[in-house]
Amino acid sequence: MIAGGPAGGDSQRARKAQVREAYGTTVRNNGRGTTTPFSSNSTRKNEADQRHHDALVITALLANYEIERVFVDSGSSADILYGEAYDQMQLGDVPLEVVDTSLYGFAGEVVHPRGMISLLLTLGTSPLRKTCLLKFLVVDIPSVYNVILGRPTLNAFRTIISTYHMKIKFPVVGGVGEAQADILQARRCYVEAIKREKKRILEETSSEENSNKRGKDSMPRTEPKEEAPVTVQLMEELLTVELIPGDPGKVTKIGSKMKKDVQEQVISCLLKNKDMFAWTPQDLEGIDPGVITHHLNLDSTIRPVKQKKRYFEPDKDKIIQGEVNKLLTAGHIREIQVPEWLSNVVLVPKPGGKWRMCIDYRDLNKMCSKDYYPLSRIDQLVDSTSRCELLSMMDFAGIPSNNARARRP
Repeated sequence: MIAGGPAGGDSQRARKAQVREAYGTTVRNNGRGTTTPFSSNSTRKNEADQRHHDALVITALLANYEIERVFVDSGSSADILYGEAYDQMQLGDVPLEVVDTSLYGFAGEVVHPRGMISLLLTLGTSPLRKTCLLKFLVVDIPSVYNVILGRPTLNAFRTIISTYHMKIKFPVVGGVGEAQADILQARRCYVEAIKREKKRILEETSSEENSNKRGKDSMPRTEPKEEAPVTVQLMEELLTVELIPGDPGKVTKIGSKMKKDVQEQVISCLLKNKDMFAWTPQDLEGIDPGVITHHLNLDSTIRPVKQKKRYFEPDKDKIIQGEVNKLLTAGHIREIQVPEWLSNVVLVPKPGGKWRMCIDYRDLNKMCSKDYYPLSRIDQLVDSTSRCELLSMMDFAGIPSNNARARRP
């Protein structure tokens, strides 16, 4: 048995509206008999009633008690009588039989019955009525229903179920009996079931939070455990190559497992192109614009966006100012008085407690047309180098901007 989902509305307001709708769409029997369980003489009052997904909730006569909220569930392997309804029926003179087999719900939850009781169940309306002696399991769990009629009852009555017509039919002496479902009761049960489940989840969540809080407060204080030092072992030894003899700060490293002739060629290439290495930000001259440039694919009809100034803590302001000074000194940025676009800086934490200064270009990115042929993914680039002995890479930061767009952001 499952209660939930959007069948009865995906919000509390929608579920209440569906209950109100039931007042005008209750299916009623026109009183005429039929000769086959598969036929139905009931008519729909409006189109809304044809779109229902309500459960089959009927009223039945159980042990001479008129019981409402009886749920017809063909997915249940047992007939269930809930403990609250059992206590109100005051059947103390009928002993409960001991049951050793537990019940298992849809989500795997286990329910141990209080016991089993044999009761007379009557379905239908006079004179087309039928009574059978059935065994009900009494369970002590909260439910919006009083009774669940499972497959034992449906088979005993030889029942045919129609959720579309909201009724069940069964053969009786002299014709076909039927029990009409109560749409109003079905929708009330649905709304109440959703409310109960939400309340239960909320209570469990609050209980867990309080338990976790108490557990943290009651935890004993212990001395911090000294962590063992992490040892990092290189896959191969590296050879140091001095690009400028006598300057230990201007060196690079290469692998030592290359063949001798390949190693000599790599060292020769590095020494020949030592002027390509950037040791300071000022050394990043970039690529000749005659070779390649890039520009932003901005829509000329778009109005520039100037973000509202953001304020940072004093210690973060010092970090930002230091990074800006580095870029100014290197000549990578310059100061302007009247910008067309204005984007704030953002500090992103780095491992080790340091900060990385970034720029919030979200507004600018929204104004740029998307590239239908973006750069390849990193894993594809790595796979493409599987049979290569050497790899040379170029940083996009070295490609200058188009002069026509240089004054943009």
